[in-house]
Amino acid sequence: MRSFLAPPAFKPEQTGPEADARYRRLRWQVFIGAFIGYAGFYIVRKNFSMAIPLLEPLGFEKGELGVVLSMNAIAYGFSKFLMASISDRSNARRFLPLGLILAALSMMFLIVPVQWIGAEHKTWAIVMMAALNFLVGWFNGMGWPPCGRVMTHWFSQKERGTWMSVWNCAHNVGGALVGPMAVYGAMWFGSWFYGSDASRYFLIGTYLFPSCVAMLVALIAYVLIRDTPQSCGLPSIEKWSGDYAPTYDEKAEEVLSTREIFRTVLSNKYLWYIALANAFVYAVRYGCLDWAPTILTEKGIDLKDTGWAYFAYEIAAIPGTLICGWLSDHLFHGRRAMPTVLFMALVAIFIVLYWQFIDNINVVIACLIAIGFFIYGPVMLIGVQSLDLAPKNAAGTAAGLTGFMGYVLGTAVLANVVIGYVAQTWGWNYTFILLLLSCVASIAFMMLTYKAELKGRK
Repeated sequence: MRSFLAPPAFKPEQTGPEADARYRRLRWQVFIGAFIGYAGFYIVRKNFSMAIPLLEPLGFEKGELGVVLSMNAIAYGFSKFLMASISDRSNARRFLPLGLILAALSMMFLIVPVQWIGAEHKTWAIVMMAALNFLVGWFNGMGWPPCGRVMTHWFSQKERGTWMSVWNCAHNVGGALVGPMAVYGAMWFGSWFYGSDASRYFLIGTYLFPSCVAMLVALIAYVLIRDTPQSCGLPSIEKWSGDYAPTYDEKAEEVLSTREIFRTVLSNKYLWYIALANAFVYAVRYGCLDWAPTILTEKGIDLKDTGWAYFAYEIAAIPGTLICGWLSDHLFHGRRAMPTVLFMALVAIFIVLYWQFIDNINVVIACLIAIGFFIYGPVMLIGVQSLDLAPKNAAGTAAGLTGFMGYVLGTAVLANVVIGYVAQTWGWNYTFILLLLSCVASIAFMMLTYKAELKGRK
């Protein structure tokens, strides 16, 4: 496996007009491959949250389903950090499709504990669901790091914010497809497997159909992605563009040992600040997203409309992310902290409206769209900030640290387990209080990086 994933050797460097044209073409090709590939991971990522409302009538409860849901985030957080160090020393062209295929296979098997074990043997069913959802999360952790690797090797620091704001929309595209796929996959193919038993059609739409699509996406990503410019016989992005970051040196092109990568990343206090901020941003992101289908279903909205609300939340993030990236580059001159603070403050306002008008379904859906619009800008900028703060041969691990905190503390602990049991025990009011406190905490930690950003720009 080590030889299979080993990064390709550098080829003799080409120069001249033909090499420049090839460089431009390959940048677009690699970008499209990374975009499509990363979107594919989100097709088989958070599907379990769509299944929760339909698992409850089969005999499962919110609290235990929240624990299953948390397994995905815990695994993803650890994987994004640990697998990132492997990704930094691997061929992105092979690493990403491998992770996507394994995630899709794990998602397929989530049908088994419902279909062949069931609530009659609830303990075993929950344990198997948790194990499979853990594997889904673990293999999903193989998506971001290779994308971060190719983005840092093919795009310079001055242009990276803009390109990554566009690339970051990939998870919104993939995430948005989960709802419609769950609906139409069940409608189109459910009867093939379950005949007239419509209560189980959702297993096909939520698990099987998206998994098959994700495998096709993995093949497309393999065809398009290339590891580094040097592996294609081209100069480094810094040499080609003339854009050398202040911290750049030629050692950034070398493959570091695991120990060197971790030492570089873990000794940076500002990476820890943005990692903690990310934890609370993710608590809000997934606290709203993962439980929206359950809230909407409890308010009398059917599965089809719930799926489209899920779709709207994700699609609204695309213009929000692009605007946030543009503001950080052009209004705030490359500083990431202030636009993150501004957007999180706006998220807090719409969470209050969501809370106060929770019985008005039109207001709830409008607030979900607004939260989706504003929350993904901070998600993207924290990722860009982590790449800015680390050398590019440790970029995946730097992003992995922020992802670890976001998914383990923010998503698994706060958004999944805590909110699941708080909603079950005390109701939704207390969950909204947790979401608002998370907004405040994310703003506080981001402000700790603001002065450092001002000093760095000077």
